[in-house]
Parts: sequence; structure tokens; C-alpha cells
Amino acid sequence: MLILRCPYCGVDVDETDLHAGGQAHLTREGPGSSDADFEDYLFMRENPKGVHFERWRHAYGCGKWFHAARCTVSLEVFGTYPAQTLRPPEELCDRIAAKRPGWSWGRGE
Repeated sequence: MLILRCPYCGVDVDETDLHAGGQAHLTREGPGSSDADFEDYLFMRENPKGVHFERWRHAYGCGKWFHAARCTVSLEVFGTYPAQTLRPPEELCDRIAAKRPGWSWGRGE
């Protein structure tokens, strides 16, 4: 079972107390965007075998959204952080890179 720490409450909760919200750090397209950009925003998601950044809501707790970094193969959780951040914290990326040599966050990075 997946267990994540809510960065707001500071408690470890299992996935039955959470609501998954899909991929984190998406670029949201608004008015004036092209049809192709809007279609990509709506339907195109990463589905990696390995490290993935996701949105989660502490549904049966504080109710707040947060981000989590985990491995989709082993379910290893690298860390969680507030949803209001635009990029994963540098220390979290360093921790992941130490365990996964050659890994970097984001496409083309």
C-alpha cells in the first residue's frame, strides 16, 4: 500500500485517505492557446516507468492538495511537498538523483 506524508499535517497516511489527482507540474493552457496546446494539456500525460511526480489530496484529513515524487515500479516514495511550488524542491531532486544516477527532472533537463 502506498503511504505518503501530508506536508501540511505532517502525518503519514495510506492511499485510502488520499485522492489521486494525476500528473503534477502541468502547464495549464488558457484563453488564446492553440487547439493543439489545449489538447495536449487535456489528454497528454507522462506515464514513466520510474520516477513520477503526482498530485494528491488529503481527502480525509486537512483536504489540501500536495505533490509527491515516487517510483511507479517499486512504489518507493522520495518525498512530498506543497502543491503551490512550480518545481520540485532542489533537495528532493538531489535525493532522487543520488538513488537514480543519470536522472534529472523534466523533459530535456
